[in-house]
Amino acid sequence: MYSLNEKAKGLKAYDPIGGDFQVRLDANESFLPLPEEVLLDAQTALPELAFNRYPDPAAKELCAAFARHYGVPEGQVVVGNGSDELITVIFSTFLEKGDAFATLEPDFSMYAFNGFLQEARHVPIQKGEGLRVDIDETIRVCEEEGVRLLIFSNPCNPTSLVCPKEEVARLIRSVSALVVLDEAYMDFSDQSLLGEADSFDNLIILRTCSKAFGMAALRLGFAVARPLLADTLRAAKSPYNVNALSQKMGALALGQDAAIKAALEEILLSRDELAAGLEELGRKYPGRFTLLPSDTNFCALFMEDRQALFDFLCARGIAVRLTGGLVRITCGTPEENRIFLRAAEEYFKASGKGGQA
Repeated sequence: MYSLNEKAKGLKAYDPIGGDFQVRLDANESFLPLPEEVLLDAQTALPELAFNRYPDPAAKELCAAFARHYGVPEGQVVVGNGSDELITVIFSTFLEKGDAFATLEPDFSMYAFNGFLQEARHVPIQKGEGLRVDIDETIRVCEEEGVRLLIFSNPCNPTSLVCPKEEVARLIRSVSALVVLDEAYMDFSDQSLLGEADSFDNLIILRTCSKAFGMAALRLGFAVARPLLADTLRAAKSPYNVNALSQKMGALALGQDAAIKAALEEILLSRDELAAGLEELGRKYPGRFTLLPSDTNFCALFMEDRQALFDFLCARGIAVRLTGGLVRITCGTPEENRIFLRAAEEYFKASGKGGQA
């Protein structure tokens, strides 16, 4: 009788928060639909797609659109079926069984998961005071542990904090590891190293269309690196990994600079309004939580009774995320933000210092 190996026995499918929620602020998606300009362009472009043919394995049109929008060399862009696929390809390509990889905790959980699948040795490096990256400690641990791959998000999911690009550059130059810099949330910040990616021979930068661009359903991720690394990723990924519809929609969206800028401004306004509302709650209910500064499209709270708040919100049809010891709240529409803030105040008012509502 066939039996699973020990690694396979421990696997559990990804399980997003289920249920019929009135307000979903748990997945860091954009609350905005695709811009009307993109949808109008799609009405003309989509009927011309050859759905009976395999898509372009190199996604040349989409790579060109990304390169133009961000000002990077087209030949150094690789497209994936979401950044998740690129992370999996990176781990399976650049790590061998037993190799050491490092993460900066807390961070995106899929990094450690992919290392587990690859049977690599995980070296978790805890962040310093205020959940900030300790660059010197990271360098020390990477060199002492013989780390082959260092991966982290900047700005960070789930802390919402950004590490200054000068410090990130110093880290990359100081380690012998391949550094994978996940800039999934960098459209909301100004500390990107995309424009300097060609300066490093040990750097892969990841970007996505799932956050700022409102295209989470289409699963589009990008890797930017020097030709040696980019060509290796192209060789390692599946040949037809991004479908023709996603390629076309991504290219159309990346061609609408004004619409992208307007959407970003609206998302940032929503984030700032959410943060202002949380700051007001912090003044009314001092000591109940700590709000971290945000360079993302979400706010992160540290609080002892986070599970109780989570359950309270779920019971009222509001989904947020518990991750990395934090409560993570995606910014939503003005009405969604108001509904969340009213419910959060209701919780703080009803619960004592111990957090039982």
